[in-house]
Amino acid sequence: MCPETARSLNPSFARGGPARNRGFPVESAAVGWQHGRMVDDPHLPILLVMGLAVVLGTAGARVFQRFRIPQVVGYIVIGVALGVTGFQVINADTAERLRPFNYFALGMIGFMIGGELHRDVFRRYGRQLVAVMVAEGLGSFAVVAAAGSVVVYLLTGQPALSLALGLLLGAISSATAPAATVDVLWEYKTRGPLTTTVFALVALDDGLALLLFAVASSVAAGLLQHSDLPLASALIQAVYELAGAVALGVLAGLILNWALRRLHERGKALAFILGALALVIGLARLLHLDLILAAMALGATLTNLAPRRSHRAFELVESFSAPIYALFFVMVGARLDVLGMPAWVWGLALVYVAGRSGGKMLGAWAGARWTGAADAVRRNLGLCLFSQAGVAIGLAILSADRFAGAAPDAPFALDAVIISVVTASTFLVQLFGPSCVKWAVTRAGEVGLNITEEDLAATYRARDLAETPVAFREDTPLAEVLGVMAETEALAYPVTDEDGTLTGVITMEDFRKSFQAQRISHWLLADDVMQTPPDPAIADLPLPEAMDLMRDQGLDYLPVVDGPDTRRLTGLLQRHGVRRTLASEILRRSQLADAAENAPAPARSAP
Repeated sequence: MCPETARSLNPSFARGGPARNRGFPVESAAVGWQHGRMVDDPHLPILLVMGLAVVLGTAGARVFQRFRIPQVVGYIVIGVALGVTGFQVINADTAERLRPFNYFALGMIGFMIGGELHRDVFRRYGRQLVAVMVAEGLGSFAVVAAAGSVVVYLLTGQPALSLALGLLLGAISSATAPAATVDVLWEYKTRGPLTTTVFALVALDDGLALLLFAVASSVAAGLLQHSDLPLASALIQAVYELAGAVALGVLAGLILNWALRRLHERGKALAFILGALALVIGLARLLHLDLILAAMALGATLTNLAPRRSHRAFELVESFSAPIYALFFVMVGARLDVLGMPAWVWGLALVYVAGRSGGKMLGAWAGARWTGAADAVRRNLGLCLFSQAGVAIGLAILSADRFAGAAPDAPFALDAVIISVVTASTFLVQLFGPSCVKWAVTRAGEVGLNITEEDLAATYRARDLAETPVAFREDTPLAEVLGVMAETEALAYPVTDEDGTLTGVITMEDFRKSFQAQRISHWLLADDVMQTPPDPAIADLPLPEAMDLMRDQGLDYLPVVDGPDTRRLTGLLQRHGVRRTLASEILRRSQLADAAENAPAPARSAP
């Protein structure tokens, strides 16, 4: 394609066009002082935007969950609607001003991922993880670089430009976004060999991406004759970013562990953890280190130094994280300018997505097969590595900064094309990537195996765990009541009328009092010794709400009725019975996960 034809496709992408960085805002906000007061820009206040993003993003996620679509997709779609593609409630200036918040959210995600990286994981899977990481990273790099170079050559007819752009896109494609992937794993409470492998890979993948980018950018600069920076210097810079980030995170982890041993108040511990995380992120930015890796190192250090004590720290951060994640993913969607790019850029983005997805699937399968990984890992791992976001966009921005003005004979602005392709592909993979992760962990049978008692209780209704009660009619003689109570272990015995409607309850306290009336028990009835029934639980009431109702009335039992009007007795909830059932189910799921993780690996095929 001739330069004139390429420029005619969209002037914004032609050299010297007005929208050099369209697709990822880099403008700064206009803020000043007037008459002693700060004057903001004419757009909506930041706090109002943040509130809208969290509320609407959470509502959108809830709607998507009803259709069995991961919540992160709902966040991103709401972000697209609010952002530069949709109603522009979140404009370029607002997105830029919230960039520090995005850094903090990425750091929090990295910290939580680090909490999953126990030393026994690397002791057991270390060789396998390294092999799979290299295979899927290089697979994506090779396929995208080759396919991208061919497509750009067909558009421009310039081999050096085509190879340079292909190498840059290939290196960027090797990065995997931890945020969206891990959010799905947390949402569906997964556990097993596939989950363990994914957690470790998304934590390590960015390191390989940085090394590949260092090599690719140096080679591309040589092809375009745009830089005299030698390859060795680029590699040294990449090693500095990675090693420095690890050192910073480990040092901060040692200090945080020392502090948490002396902090026992929940609020102060949370404040110290978040403060330490913010310091690590800020120092990583100041020292030009990889902030996600630094936060991961912080979390990994903490969880390996004190596994039991650090569990409380990660629970505190997780309880604080829901609105952070919602706002972060809404902002990801808000930045995506999906309508401002020409068709040929979308075509190149589709090639990029297809090549990246195919390369990662092929590489993950080959690496897992070569190392004898579990069948669930071999069949499903590639599906969990599609999402890309922060690191890929960050590398795209670095490319745009470094290659601005490069290749003056090119029919388009190289920096704008790189950012636009990565942005468009990010939009695509962020929409289908989380659903692929859900499909993969469901096929692997790992959904719901990492569940707490509270999580499990939320899946039940009151009727599900209500026991068939030993109930008495109002006219049952007390002597018969005493005989039945002596042979059973229930805490309470509902009393009903002839229609089965709850009218009262006899407790163990009433049982003790009845001994004083043994001489007249032959003519006393259940109606004479029962007490007014407590507020019962409706059969369809969620189990956590029923347990709250039980606790609020100071009881260890609660009658269950079919409806608020009829109040016909259907069962009896007993606290110890509920706990026994939940504990038994959690143990069963934990044993299933342990069995999957401890299953012998299949024999490795001969190469």
